[in-house]
Amino acid sequence: MKMIITKTERPIPIIILHLDGTLDGANYKKLIEKGQMLFANGARNLILDLAKLTFISSAGLGALHQVAMLFQGKIHSEPDETWAGYRWATYRNIKRDHDLRPQEHVKLLSPTREVREVLDLIGFSSLFEIFTFMPQAVESFRQPEMAMGPGAR
Repeated sequence: MKMIITKTERPIPIIILHLDGTLDGANYKKLIEKGQMLFANGARNLILDLAKLTFISSAGLGALHQVAMLFQGKIHSEPDETWAGYRWATYRNIKRDHDLRPQEHVKLLSPTREVREVLDLIGFSSLFEIFTFMPQAVESFRQPEMAMGPGAR
């Protein structure tokens, strides 16, 4: 799998990681390591461009989950690399978040039909916001709330 990094500064700094090929047991650790490197270098918002990702395995799903946990500031141990384990992790994350908001710091862009079917099957489409167009994905990141001073509306 090839990974290419691009960046945008508007509306806030966002890293876009373009994945090309397959995300599976042979290379899932590369995605986790890339996420760790980006986070260590100050990235806090990430778009994973899946337009050229042709296949995702259970290990690849675990890598997506670990990167999302990292960007939420949570430490995550080795994934339970079973479908049941991912479905349970998805359920726990949704259950924990009372207003059912997807996680805010990692968004998915343009998954192929095959990858989208896997994300839907396992329930990850409820954990991540998934966009078809880059401008909408970029604009979905919210600006930090500005302090309201005297006379502000």
